[in-house]
Amino acid sequence: MRASERAYQRLREEILDGELAPGAPLGEVEQAARLGVSRTPVREAFARLEADGLATAASARVLVVAELSPESIAALYELREALEERAARLAAERRDPAPFRAVRRRIVAATERLDGGDDGLTEYYAAIAELDEAVDRAAGNPLLTAALRGARLHSARVRRLARHHPERLRRAADEHLLIVDAIIDGDASLAAHATHVHLHLSLRHALASIGGRSVA
Repeated sequence: MRASERAYQRLREEILDGELAPGAPLGEVEQAARLGVSRTPVREAFARLEADGLATAASARVLVVAELSPESIAALYELREALEERAARLAAERRDPAPFRAVRRRIVAATERLDGGDDGLTEYYAAIAELDEAVDRAAGNPLLTAALRGARLHSARVRRLARHHPERLRRAADEHLLIVDAIIDGDASLAAHATHVHLHLSLRHALASIGGRSVA
């Protein structure tokens, strides 16, 4: 893997996990030293982070991790509604039920381990990622999948606001199971509606978690 790719992957994961908090400065020289690479790969990684919308330029050699504001979160969920409701509808219309039955079992099992600390959270989020992949495959629309990939990147930052709220995660798991069941049954309208309800409740929780203030 190229040095620029390693630097990008490391910085991106730290931003998504919250290790690099919203508003944190990212200096080219400091990050090169920390990551053990030259400044050129870091500069390339910075350009990709900026293109992703995960950071903004403060100067020629310094980025700032993008803030999480009520406005940016609401805008993200507007996009997610348009994309995910359509994807759920298409998945229900075009699905093979077998993969979704497998995903359902995994979500149920992962939900039972939510009190298991970081390992339980990792298993839960892996199950949700598996659901996303199953929906993408069933929907069968590469352009829609590409758009969803960008939205999910930003969703990962918002998602960590629920990491320490296991009750919200359990409710979210139930909401995901409703989506899965609708897809298995081939009920496109219900799959889209269940997705809409899940996103509405997730948005409400995210906004409540930051108390109407920007996280920066």
